[in-house]
Amino acid sequence: MESMRLELITPEGVIFDGDILTVTLPGSEGEFGVLKDHAGTVTTLKAGVIEIEKPDKSKELVAVDWGTVKVDEDKVTILADGAVAIEGANISEAIKKAKELIASMSDSDIAIATATSKLESAAKGL
Repeated sequence: MESMRLELITPEGVIFDGDILTVTLPGSEGEFGVLKDHAGTVTTLKAGVIEIEKPDKSKELVAVDWGTVKVDEDKVTILADGAVAIEGANISEAIKKAKELIASMSDSDIAIATATSKLESAAKGL
């Protein structure tokens, strides 16, 4: 599987910039996945969790409140108002911040429950 580039940027700075195999995004019309050579599109994101699969098959999660995404054949650019990467030594604190971020922006109990479930499942796997 070929890799593509992902940039995730917030007003505070770059959250992720690197090569990936796939990314799953919380689109405003529903969750969708992107692989290399995906048809170009621009759409909005709702509060939720972005799942990133890197070339070494490791996965990374990033919670976002809302934003926009531009998909090209070999690059995905995400501009988010706020984001929390779920990584590092203090995973539980990152998950707590991510849940707060999502809950502050989503008026949908289903979206909050889905994002919380993904975050908690990821915490068990890390």
